[in-house]
Amino acid sequence: MPLQKRRLLRYKMSMTYNVAALYQFVAIPDTAALRLSLKEAFAPLDICGTLLVAPEGINGTLAGRGDAIEKMLAILNEKTGLPRDAVKFSTAPEKPFNRLKIRLKRELITFNQPHADPNTLAGTYVEAQDWNKLISDPDVVVLDTRNRYETVIGVFDKALDPQIDKFTDFAEYVKQNLDATKHKKIAMYCTGGIRCEKASAYMRAEGFEEVYHLKGGILKYLETIPADESKWQGECYVFDKRMAVGHGLTTGNYSMCFCCGYPLSAEDKKHPAFEEGVSCAHCHADSSEEDKQRFRARHQRMTGPEQAAQ
Repeated sequence: MPLQKRRLLRYKMSMTYNVAALYQFVAIPDTAALRLSLKEAFAPLDICGTLLVAPEGINGTLAGRGDAIEKMLAILNEKTGLPRDAVKFSTAPEKPFNRLKIRLKRELITFNQPHADPNTLAGTYVEAQDWNKLISDPDVVVLDTRNRYETVIGVFDKALDPQIDKFTDFAEYVKQNLDATKHKKIAMYCTGGIRCEKASAYMRAEGFEEVYHLKGGILKYLETIPADESKWQGECYVFDKRMAVGHGLTTGNYSMCFCCGYPLSAEDKKHPAFEEGVSCAHCHADSSEEDKQRFRARHQRMTGPEQAAQ
């Protein structure tokens, strides 16, 4: 390879952001102290993303260039015991988050079910390479724990989609649709694994005995399993500027409605109700013309007059 091309390749690699999706359930007695300690330790690394800190553990997605992510993971391992092999890795060609935010929370993900404690009652982990065999068992109920705006762009083959708007609705779905005396084997999955930890603990507390969940979630599955062996259909919604990823965790083909966050395909953008930065078919009726004028002005300020007019 010519020297100029090698230099260009190295430059492009240096500009790529490494993205780490992570969580760890672990008792944290002083969340404020940990937050301050992490802010100080992360400051020299120039990383971006969001990390949540709660009494039950940590959860977040962080990105950085070069070896910044490895240094960040070493810090988290030292302070919380987070193992590196529990982290899901991907890349982004552009900065996927605006800045670093470390936030204190009551729960890592709001569920409002105090008896669902993953530190004492979680289900059984299933490695990505063993997942296909499990969900191929006709006696297993495959259950998606994500929200409807996520499931609309991708699901596992034959999975039940609860069609919930928020995770706190999951418990009611289980009460209304599943029976511990009839549904003996449950296999659950979510984006990165954290919702399944809570959901599986809840289901075990409700009397479901055989509850399995995909370790590392869809992200670990797409990172591990080749496309020609996969039972995943579509793409996986992610909570950053990439919007969606596919097999190998490559950036997907969806974008996000700036107003409501709904995933949009190229076809969705052809809908008459779609206006960049203003509305899509899913939220057009929810805002007034006065709101839309305000959204247009905001979009123009953010993108510049020339780009906004395109």
